[in-house]
Amino acid sequence: MCKVTYFVQSCPTCGRKLQVKVEYLGLEVSCQHCGASFTSQDPAMVGAPLENPVDDALHKADAFLGRGLTSTHFPAAFGPN
Repeated sequence: MCKVTYFVQSCPTCGRKLQVKVEYLGLEVSCQHCGASFTSQDPAMVGAPLENPVDDALHKADAFLGRGLTSTHFPAAFGPN
């Protein structure tokens, strides 16, 4: 038996909360309440584009590991900071 995974997204037209199957992520869907069509996207993943995604990922990894580094430190093989 297969488990179906959903995420919750608000309809941009009527604001009702909808359960959208993960397999429909990024696809055009329609609200079962008002009939509006929109592209499904996980609200947890929506945000402004990152200025420097590599540095952001490194800082998140450092914070997760408990180091809390304030600047990126690359090995000499990667060139200057």
